[in-house]
Amino acid sequence: MSNLRLTNSLTKKKEVFKPINSKKISLYACGPTVYDNPHVGNARSLVVFDLLFRILKIAYGPNVNYVRNITDIDDKIIESSKKNKKDIKQITDEITKVFHENCKSLNCLKPTFEPKATDHIKEMIEMSSSLISKGFAYENQGNVFFAVDKFKEYGKLTNKNLDELKAGNRIEISDLKKNPMDFVLWKPSENQDPGWDSPWGRGRPGWHLECSAMSEKYLGKNFDIHGGGLDLIFPHHENEIAQSCSNNDTENFANYWIHNGFVTINKEKMSKSLGNIITISDAVKKYSGQAVRLALLSAHYSQPLDWNDELLTNQKSIVDKWYNLYSEINSTIKEVDEILLDDLNTPGFIAKIHQLYNEANKGNNDKKLKFNQACRFIGLFDVSKNDWESLKKRKISVSESYIKEKINERMKAKNNGDFSLADKIREELFSKGILIEDQKGKTIWKIK
Repeated sequence: MSNLRLTNSLTKKKEVFKPINSKKISLYACGPTVYDNPHVGNARSLVVFDLLFRILKIAYGPNVNYVRNITDIDDKIIESSKKNKKDIKQITDEITKVFHENCKSLNCLKPTFEPKATDHIKEMIEMSSSLISKGFAYENQGNVFFAVDKFKEYGKLTNKNLDELKAGNRIEISDLKKNPMDFVLWKPSENQDPGWDSPWGRGRPGWHLECSAMSEKYLGKNFDIHGGGLDLIFPHHENEIAQSCSNNDTENFANYWIHNGFVTINKEKMSKSLGNIITISDAVKKYSGQAVRLALLSAHYSQPLDWNDELLTNQKSIVDKWYNLYSEINSTIKEVDEILLDDLNTPGFIAKIHQLYNEANKGNNDKKLKFNQACRFIGLFDVSKNDWESLKKRKISVSESYIKEKINERMKAKNNGDFSLADKIREELFSKGILIEDQKGKTIWKIK
């Protein structure tokens, strides 16, 4: 039995993890809505719950059911289809493919199940019908709404009552609702929009309903851990709890709720309106998947993470350095380090890897083995040293003779006192993937 401790958003406390069944751990994480290329904010959730999956598998054995859904029906997808004049299936297939490529480049393990919303419409219609029959939902002109005032514990995850939630959040106004806070379980579809036959006419499910139906199918009415980004606490996760507990007559939906913090860009909130979104594909292309993964783990998952060139360049340099002690090993970690068991303390564990590197660098073979095991455990060293060097070289768009020529030009500029030109040449080389350093009167270069 492990002594894993997790900060539970439901209780606002760090708690010892007590599974429902220690031989069958259940974990659900909200996956992507496939309407646009995933960005580094999405990547953080991906990497955090991938690490939790790895920890649970070592702590409790291989029988961990990890479910991460794909939302392939949603208003955002329909809007993207109309805006880009593309078929909805074409968009969802293309973005799902990009998402899977991103998962691979970040070395995320495949979840046990990856259900698509459109494959579970039957379960969603059944849940909506059941909630109506139990008095928790009502139909009005083809819409089915959940009546929040029927669920007395609404707001328990957000830790606010109904009046506070009304005052503090934007809510969808509709004359069809009995209460402004009521949310959609099912909505009518216009002729050109995707839709399915239901007892209330042709329509499609609401976003919150999708995760409730899919998590129940694969993990049951009450399961261990539900995860996602901080932005999902309200309304998404709050609404999941309300509809699932009401339908199943259960006190709890998920026993532990884990939420990762936001990613900012140069201290500013990442958003499409500000035009500062960085896609996972672009970040990986520029810095490598391993550097991006290490950057995402460099801060504690519950804290904000600021995304900037300095952070990424630093993480890439660390991976480069660590590859100096890369070795092929057959053994893996048999138990999870206490540092990671303490609420996934990745900054503490990365500090330990640095320490192992320093000790291994002095010729300690035992520390070298542990260093390699630790790197692999957090998802690094997914390619051999030769492949890593090849990847680095492929990123260089200039020849060695060109680099030497530019270094000579820079040296002449410095000798002539033209430090502005010298700096300009350094920046030009840096932009092409070359880092130069002045050491003891000589200039050396390396791939950044």
